[in-house]
Amino acid sequence: MKGCISTFTAAAAIAVCAGELKVSVLPGEGWWGGATTYGTKAPFGLNAKSHSFDIRKTNDANQAAPLMLSTKGRCVWSDKAFACVFTNGVMTFTGDAPIELTQEGGDLRSAFLAAARKHFPASGKTPDLALIEKPQWNTWVELSYNQSQEAILAYAKGIAENGFPKGGVIMIDDTWQHGYGVWDFDRRRFSDPKAMCDELHAEGYKVMLWVCPFVSMDSPGYREMVFGTLDAGRNCEKGGLIMTGKKNVYGHDVAQAMPWWNGVSAFVDFTHPRGAAWFARQLKRLQNDYGVDGFKLDAGDIEEYQEPYVTYVQSSPSELCEAYAKIGLEFPLNEYRACFKMAGQPLVQRLCDKLHDWPSLHQLMPDMIACGLLGHPFVCPDMIGGGSWMAFAPDAPTPLDQELFVRSAQVHALAPMMQFSAAPWRLLKGEYLDAVREAANTRMKHVDYIIETAKACAKSGEPMLRAMEYEFPGLGAERITDQFMLGPRLLVAPQVVKGAKTRKVFVPTGTWLADDGTEVVGPTTVEVETPISRLPHFVRK
Repeated sequence: MKGCISTFTAAAAIAVCAGELKVSVLPGEGWWGGATTYGTKAPFGLNAKSHSFDIRKTNDANQAAPLMLSTKGRCVWSDKAFACVFTNGVMTFTGDAPIELTQEGGDLRSAFLAAARKHFPASGKTPDLALIEKPQWNTWVELSYNQSQEAILAYAKGIAENGFPKGGVIMIDDTWQHGYGVWDFDRRRFSDPKAMCDELHAEGYKVMLWVCPFVSMDSPGYREMVFGTLDAGRNCEKGGLIMTGKKNVYGHDVAQAMPWWNGVSAFVDFTHPRGAAWFARQLKRLQNDYGVDGFKLDAGDIEEYQEPYVTYVQSSPSELCEAYAKIGLEFPLNEYRACFKMAGQPLVQRLCDKLHDWPSLHQLMPDMIACGLLGHPFVCPDMIGGGSWMAFAPDAPTPLDQELFVRSAQVHALAPMMQFSAAPWRLLKGEYLDAVREAANTRMKHVDYIIETAKACAKSGEPMLRAMEYEFPGLGAERITDQFMLGPRLLVAPQVVKGAKTRKVFVPTGTWLADDGTEVVGPTTVEVETPISRLPHFVRK
């Protein structure tokens, strides 16, 4: 191993390599890590026989970390992002910082716990438990780019009217605001935002607003940070945006123009004290003026930071993604989709938007398992049914799949969080609507245990949602990623195959009480019936 220093002790075999590390995969060994969206291929070496990634350049739309964990108790870690090529039974890592291989016990859980203690110790804090206790309601699919006070209140009213658990969190998505970086309600759409928040609070909801790290280049915030002037003409200290290091024909500093899905904008520099303070000040003003409770902090993906650029603390794209995530620690009611490192912290991490199709549904459980193994206990699946609003429009190119929507809701129901966006009462009928309503009510039956698990994982750093191999090593469950454990006692095995009426469930060691009242003694594999109304789950006695 070029550039490596190897040491061996009674406790662990360690290889520390300056920029490159080669790891031979052991017989029967599987690996997780790199990024959440690689979960469908994990464990590498058992499910996927080859894989490559470079989290220096992309987080692949979700959480990423320079961490790999094996079913044989081995761990690869670096303080900075790295690339990995896995082929022919060898993983080759390259990066800009030392890369370390350690042996920690003999299984996946021991590898995770050792890595967490050393590299990302648990904070002991949870996000706001309102995000976990009841289903979340995000307005994106129903309203897309047409958010308005009247429509949001109508959406909230429909929740209880249609028999779903009242209260929880309402997330108001993009276009509530006057502009990107102009973080105030658009009064053409919101005549009295304070009254709207008060009304939602009275109904038991907390209110989150969608925000992003972009700043329109003709906005007051842009002028303040680039030119050092406020709207009233007062001068202030400049700085707070990512810059080019160049000046324009007028002699003004030039901010870097970053392309993203809604256009081209300047980007807040979260390594700059002024940039981070400016952004936090906008959010706290929304809390103070209107009673907003928290924020969905979108974007900030590694690939959005287009080099070359100049930042206050010169940083790589992955480090800038990490700096954006740190601002969420000031707001207990938070959600991120893109993140680098920050494991063990009270930040909610949502899976990236999925399509409304069965392959996308199959990704949910493996990706949540992968996210937890990156050190993020508080993972939220994608929006129920998928996050593509066009799939739910009246003129959608393909018909809505009601069975798919139900099975998606069942995957969510006993995950760490459950998030609706498309209104089930608008889309579903008969037994399908009843089944989705029952999935939400199933969550409420187990809510005390779910909250207990969240609090325990905040202290231990362990995933709330766990691979079977994590909780029950040595039973041959390494390849199983279509069922999961929520904490140590709740086994969840949703149906994710279109039209299937039964599924096989691996039941580990112990005595388990199934949702249909039957008792199962493991380890064993059972075949259970899965009518549209059923979410198979088992409680360990």
